[in-house]
Amino acid sequence: MLKYISADWIFPVTSKPIKNGIIVFNDGGEVKAILTPEDATDINEDIVAYKGAIIPGLINTHCHLELSHLLGKIPEHTGLVEFVQHIIKNRNAEVAEIENAMYRADAAMYQNGIVAVGDISNQTVSRKIKSNSSIYYHTFIEAMGFNPERAEAIMEHARLTKTHFDPLPASIVPHAPYSVSAELFNLIEREAEKDNNILSVHNQESSAEDAFFKDKTGDFLKLYEFLGLDLHFFQPADKSSLQTWLPYVNRHKTLLVHNTFTQVADIAFAETQSPNVYWCLCPQANLYIEHALPDVDLLRTSNVKITLGTDSLASNQQLNILAEMITLQQHKQVSFEELLRWATYNGAQFLGVEDQLGSIEVGKKPGLNLIQISADWEILNDQVEKII
Repeated sequence: MLKYISADWIFPVTSKPIKNGIIVFNDGGEVKAILTPEDATDINEDIVAYKGAIIPGLINTHCHLELSHLLGKIPEHTGLVEFVQHIIKNRNAEVAEIENAMYRADAAMYQNGIVAVGDISNQTVSRKIKSNSSIYYHTFIEAMGFNPERAEAIMEHARLTKTHFDPLPASIVPHAPYSVSAELFNLIEREAEKDNNILSVHNQESSAEDAFFKDKTGDFLKLYEFLGLDLHFFQPADKSSLQTWLPYVNRHKTLLVHNTFTQVADIAFAETQSPNVYWCLCPQANLYIEHALPDVDLLRTSNVKITLGTDSLASNQQLNILAEMITLQQHKQVSFEELLRWATYNGAQFLGVEDQLGSIEVGKKPGLNLIQISADWEILNDQVEKII
């Protein structure tokens, strides 16, 4: 049975917005037609009319579902090094507490109109939630260890973790440059080559990251002291973090997450290294941790592929991509259409699900959300009404 809905605006994303447009879809949520008011003059079916704008389901390319039980437990504005220490000290909890928090977070993302998530995992506790969720998940299993002597053992543990997620989509990925040795990066690259996997890595979330890679100074020395790690093996590269590690994985589609302190030279370097680099922004988490935002204008003028993420409930009050869009619209004056593409089609492209998600097109099942925007397309609030 076909259903007909209209709204003040339809935003297909891959084509121009349609004022007072009509979407036709079946019981399975597959889009059968997208019509202008003129196209629909001969339709005799009931059309359900909505006030607001209809957009496709939202894509969250960076989340840590496992950390959902840390909501409200980590202080704000600590800076990344202290934040990481808080995570290490507080992340352990009873399995039931962690699972219940993940179920609530998954349900909240679904209600917030999110249809696909790139999720970071260090263990297997999220598998059951993901298997039963209405959301599409690609799990990024983090390999983490800066001591080169531990690289093989860490990689073997990551491979074992990945088998527990079968047959769900999953990749073994580096956590961050400051927590992955060159040897471990090489092993991750080989694994990605074997499985043709997509990768994700936390990038330049703190200015201390570049200081460490340039001349072995800065706040990261405090983190290694906290971890009891002897750094005698590490030799600084006299260049930025990104320029040091990206060549290890430049053959693979890679998501750079946060990019709070990325500079123009880094963007230029990344573009020469690989055509498959995506840049994920998690603005509310950046404000929560570093009380800073990336140079969004620099990324925009560089014409790179941008996606959006929420990070975790350890560094955010909610998992809501529309709220992330509002933050960027308010702080960085990014246009609604540009934000919408970042939040939908670009994310779907990175996750490799653009054949079904990310835009309202005939033959797709993208999910349909109703949001409220002003006459000049400012997002009025972060409330999403799921239509399908």
